[in-house]
Amino acid sequence: MSVGQDVTYTADGMTMVGHLARPDGDGPWPAVLIGHDGVGLDAYQRGRADILADHGYATFAMDFHGGRTYFGEPGPMLDRTMPLLDDPGRMLAIGRTALDILLAVPGVDHRRLAALGFGAGGRIVLELASGGTPFAAAALIHPALPPAASARDWAGVPGAFLLCTGSEDPLCTPAQLLTFGTVLHEAGVDWRVEVFGGAQHAFWAVEASAQGTAGDTPGPVSTVPGVGYHAGAARRAWDAVLRHLHDEVPPGRP
Repeated sequence: MSVGQDVTYTADGMTMVGHLARPDGDGPWPAVLIGHDGVGLDAYQRGRADILADHGYATFAMDFHGGRTYFGEPGPMLDRTMPLLDDPGRMLAIGRTALDILLAVPGVDHRRLAALGFGAGGRIVLELASGGTPFAAAALIHPALPPAASARDWAGVPGAFLLCTGSEDPLCTPAQLLTFGTVLHEAGVDWRVEVFGGAQHAFWAVEASAQGTAGDTPGPVSTVPGVGYHAGAARRAWDAVLRHLHDEVPPGRP
């Protein structure tokens, strides 16, 4: 059984409400930091933290919107998110504050650290990784990518990177991930890309479409072009994340 709780903290001049989930017992546990996408920390990412705790990982889902979510509010969401993406220093500060909370949890093994990022939260994870955080593994779902990444930015960065997107994602295209993967390759970083056919941006979020779908076909037309739920892609991406974490940062004692 895992134990989950909300954690209130201060970052970026705001009161954040993250979600901490840890396995029952005393540890030591590997740790996973989760960064939500631009819409905000919702039930899906909180649920991922709880599931990872059930798998044996101490997990903290950060907040970078001050407890808000922006479903159905693309304008205010962009007003909050775009300035962050233009300011690596702010992203690093937000990410490091959340990481400090995770690493302060009794029982966390600091040598076995991983991250999971969605959209803008994926960019925060990337800033942390290139800024020196020694993630043994990082899984990134349609991440916002650095605008001008170069191999020297990633030289010496450890860990294995899983990069996922949908074939129809206009915001994080397969070609963009492969281009970024080339940068990682030139820097000697371990990486792979998974592309889910027919899936758009935020394919994991039921709220991304006017209605969700329980099948393997894409959901109905989203209220935002290029964004939509895809149940099959959501399931396969999560399975890929679990495999990646289990392979690179196995749960249990080292």
